[in-house]
Amino acid sequence: MNFIVDPRVLALGVKIRGVELTGVDNHAYPQALKEMIANEIRQVLTTLDRDQIKTDPVIQGFWDLHRAVHLPKRNNTPAPATLLKLILKRGELAPINPVVDLYNLISIQSHLALGAHDVDRIDGNVNLRLTTGTEKFIPIGANGQPEPVKAGEYAYIDDSNEIICHLETRQVEKTKVTAETNHLYYIVQGNQQTSQEFVDQTAERVIALTTKYLGGQGKLLN
Repeated sequence: MNFIVDPRVLALGVKIRGVELTGVDNHAYPQALKEMIANEIRQVLTTLDRDQIKTDPVIQGFWDLHRAVHLPKRNNTPAPATLLKLILKRGELAPINPVVDLYNLISIQSHLALGAHDVDRIDGNVNLRLTTGTEKFIPIGANGQPEPVKAGEYAYIDDSNEIICHLETRQVEKTKVTAETNHLYYIVQGNQQTSQEFVDQTAERVIALTTKYLGGQGKLLN
């Protein structure tokens, strides 16, 4: 699998790094990982409030990206802002599975947008490009019904012309991570307010923490 990026997306201000991990064990949930995540979330909550989420420059950078592709603000909140609001409301990170909880923690701490996908369900390569409006898009929770896609937005699209992540906001049923997933493709995305170096450092942290707690081997994708 190759990760191919359209220069026109980079010109919008997207900063991106792909990560591939193999041999990951997503069946068992190590107690050490649960405790680490809980402790780190408690630390974040000691200083987090709604004003911080509203004024954070990295989150504002995602709103700027949305405006650049004429995306309506309603129902298109940047993924990191959604996570931060949820932990502020609940006082904890609601568990999904080890892989997802781990990348959600890293997103909460970095304010970057992260997502993971089952490589075995991706057709061919992943292409980060502008949409044409012809793509197939079935978001998680859409009950198998495709949703229309506008032309000119950016998305992660496989070689079958199916979106696996729309902007940084919505992932899909096709490639969602389950207990059976052991071959992973991660998205680590920033914007004009983040340096490429910071995005790459965060991608390296994804590899380090995933392999520490869930095993496997990882590499950055050019």
